[in-house]
Amino acid sequence: MIKTNRTPWAVLYNVIVVLSVFLLFSGISVKAQEISVKLTRFEAKADYQNQLKQALSTYVKNALSKDGNIMAEAYYEREKPSVLWLIERWKNESELENFNKDPQAKKINSLAKKAITQPVKTIQVKDLEPLSKEEWRRTSKKEDNQLTIMLFVDAKSGTEQTFKDVYHVAMPQFRSEPGVVTYQLSQFENDPTQFVTYEKFRGDDAFQYHLKFPPIQPVIDFLNSSIKKQPFQTGIHNLIEFAPLTRE
Repeated sequence: MIKTNRTPWAVLYNVIVVLSVFLLFSGISVKAQEISVKLTRFEAKADYQNQLKQALSTYVKNALSKDGNIMAEAYYEREKPSVLWLIERWKNESELENFNKDPQAKKINSLAKKAITQPVKTIQVKDLEPLSKEEWRRTSKKEDNQLTIMLFVDAKSGTEQTFKDVYHVAMPQFRSEPGVVTYQLSQFENDPTQFVTYEKFRGDDAFQYHLKFPPIQPVIDFLNSSIKKQPFQTGIHNLIEFAPLTRE
């Protein structure tokens, strides 16, 4: 009999190979759970605006304390303060669903029944070239006059991949700008022709620099030729953060 010296690592490797082959031929697939991203829009009645903002602030604080949370932020629109946005990301859908059973989440749902002027709008999106939790938790500095832009883009059918390709090239350059805190492109889960960008700048000067930054030109060219309607008229939202307001 010939004896071979097999290290534990070699044995482990063989076990993994055998297990992988078994899963392949047994029809079982292993898929990593995707990050769950949810944008929620509330349009509050004047008498309930502060009450709803306070409830959302508490929700954000509680969400950020959970291990399964990646980010949670709440905003109102500069041009229309009655419109509030809750933006949250979780490690997976289960984490989000579990937190939705939290008393604070139930409180918001109950309050919304009497505090809003129209039905709550929920948008589920998938991040393209997603950021890490550490990158999402990056904040502006105390001296910054933070500017957050959310831009909705409704692309013409058949141009979706072109839009993603354009951003694939531009995204690393956008994220490297000194005035950019966060930059993310996401695609609607229920409609692949719709996208939303989330852009957080240290101030208006940084945003103006971004608009003149040469790598943005292919994006502008796409917006001028391959979308159903100009997003800068109805799709752009200038957001003012009210939770969690964490700063360096």
